[in-house]
Amino acid sequence: MSGMRRFNRRALLRTGLGVSGGALASQLLPRLPGPSGPSGPSGPGAEPAWAPAAARQGLFPEWSRFARLADGTFDEDADPLRDMKPVITALKAQNVNVIELDTILSNWLTPAEFTEHMGKVKSFTELAHAAGIRVVMYYPSLELISAGGEKGPSFYKDGEGKSWVQRSLDGKPNVFYGSLVVWVDPGDESCWLSPNSPWREYYLGRIKALTATGVDAIWPDVPIYFDGALSWCDGSTWAADAFKADTGLALPARDDFTSLPFRRYVEWRHRNLNQWQLDIAAAGRSVNPGLVTFVETVSMDYQYATLVGLDGAYLRKAEGVSHVWEVDILGNYDGMRHATATDWTCLISMYKYARAASGAKPAWAFSYGWKADDASLVMAELLAAGCNPYEVKSPFKDASTDKAMRTRMYAFVAANQEKLYDAVPAAEVGVYHSSASRDFVSPAAGTGMYANTKMPSGVTDWWAGGSPEESCTEQAWLGEFRGTVKALVYAHIPFATVTSPHLEAADLAPYRVLMLPNLQAVSDGEAAVLREYVAGGGTVVITGPAPTALDGLGTARSEYALADVLGFRKGDPLPASKQNRFGSGTCWYVKNLAGHSYLASTDQASADRILAPVLAAAPPSVRLTGDRRIHMEVSRLGDDTVVQLVNFTCFGDTPAAFKTTPAACSVALELPAGKRVLSATVSSPDGASPAPQPVAWQVAGTAATVSLTVGQYSLLTVTTG
Repeated sequence: MSGMRRFNRRALLRTGLGVSGGALASQLLPRLPGPSGPSGPSGPGAEPAWAPAAARQGLFPEWSRFARLADGTFDEDADPLRDMKPVITALKAQNVNVIELDTILSNWLTPAEFTEHMGKVKSFTELAHAAGIRVVMYYPSLELISAGGEKGPSFYKDGEGKSWVQRSLDGKPNVFYGSLVVWVDPGDESCWLSPNSPWREYYLGRIKALTATGVDAIWPDVPIYFDGALSWCDGSTWAADAFKADTGLALPARDDFTSLPFRRYVEWRHRNLNQWQLDIAAAGRSVNPGLVTFVETVSMDYQYATLVGLDGAYLRKAEGVSHVWEVDILGNYDGMRHATATDWTCLISMYKYARAASGAKPAWAFSYGWKADDASLVMAELLAAGCNPYEVKSPFKDASTDKAMRTRMYAFVAANQEKLYDAVPAAEVGVYHSSASRDFVSPAAGTGMYANTKMPSGVTDWWAGGSPEESCTEQAWLGEFRGTVKALVYAHIPFATVTSPHLEAADLAPYRVLMLPNLQAVSDGEAAVLREYVAGGGTVVITGPAPTALDGLGTARSEYALADVLGFRKGDPLPASKQNRFGSGTCWYVKNLAGHSYLASTDQASADRILAPVLAAAPPSVRLTGDRRIHMEVSRLGDDTVVQLVNFTCFGDTPAAFKTTPAACSVALELPAGKRVLSATVSSPDGASPAPQPVAWQVAGTAATVSLTVGQYSLLTVTTG
């Protein structure tokens, strides 16, 4: 199952004729209709009258931080008032405040067709702005579909595709014809372009023209080396020249993780695609400095990022560009209805990674569902992680799972947006996601998206297709990372994911403890930051048989990068466990992959090995007593402590029929010296109203305790003063 899903393209879409790269500059920028009336922008990049001033200096505007997204579209013969306005009106009634506009830009269009369509995009945008809704325009960045292209004209056969296409390392073109994936109709052609080819000029020119319509943001899709038909693209001459210029090396002849040139190629693809995304954002901002870009990113914390090259964490500190994270569910036509409890911790891990990899910027994310009840539980996990919801029915994205559910959930988000997106996470524990270790520690065949690969009875479309090697329990590095996440979730210990690209000391400052699951591949720069963190008083918990034994490209080091922090060297016998003081901090080492064991078998002894140092160094100030399958997140907003609780107690070790079982629990909050509880309220989208309801609390010693019952999702606010 591919990570990318779009609705099937309409048969009426037209196929255009090609245009040479050299003729593009004067043809791609359309002449658009003149300035609109008072309710619309007065020119490209202008803010509508109802909008607050756009944020500057790299900060994302407020509307994007509080986004509640849904898909909108229109046919080519759409009339603005007859066809477009009803779509906008309906979405506004569902509490949507940002429309993702997905039309025909996936398709091969002539300059004339593209220019004509930009006029329609401008009309839609003006109508949305008049309704107080923002518009973000979807536009695939490396895939071009030719409707009817298998037997008729196509971009690959008749345009520039044959020259610009991505190629495998042995030279095969990355082009295929319908039915391989859900979004390419039978008979259509999908051609994947090299970002180093003249496609770059072609696409960036059209991004500038699109920005001139007045849209608020651009949504580039699929900036990947697509692996559905071929693996390890891009081996084109364009990529070969770029790789040689960057590294001094020729492209590797084949995939071989024992070869340094191939490992250089794996890492280079991350940086090359990252630059492509930066260039897209820069092209839009050259027309409208207030434009923001959200890249649809299908590769989460698991192995898919290695396979397709797109590592979202590389963009973490980039200005003006963030992500729409496509977080997949277990079944295209079943959602998470047959998940195990461990699968839910995998979903939590993905959303937590999404939040972390977007840095301080908004993290938009898909909220997939099949029915209203499973869809709302998925969205609850998304919200608890701090992401903005893009609610959609799987496997396509032009419809809501349930409009009443969307309306209710989005009303809750709107009523609590400051608590959801302005509150500061209170986690004092970080879990380190190492991109290099993901890439180079025990490469395996599967992606590791979820744990359970066995297709449940009655389900016909399952994420792994029944292939056991797809499970994260079969991945040495990922299994340890995911097991660490599971242990923290089950222990009700608030934590944050910490991503490795561009790591700086400031990234670790919020945390008293940093978990380093199976950390093997680290650069010298990463090692220096980690060493400084421990020396300054931090605690690290590192697991695995070869701690920091590889460099950032997966090459074996002559000595552990953190030998001094570990307290032993490569020549010493490897201890089963060790506690070592280093500077003002402490390093705890566990040889066994305790997290991996806990992921697979939920054995408490394994969890205790990695959690005991955490509880000793950073005892939680907020404690939950209740079923371990209640996920707790804690943040603070002024004098408010905000506790989010998500209940997945109806899921066990094996898939079962979906149901919601309310769960009783209690939350104990350590009161700061001199403070007392002024109020406690609970808000929830589970009922008819998101309005906060007062709840009782009891104080014993220095702790205040609130008892409550959680349906699917509750937001507890305790105000102290």
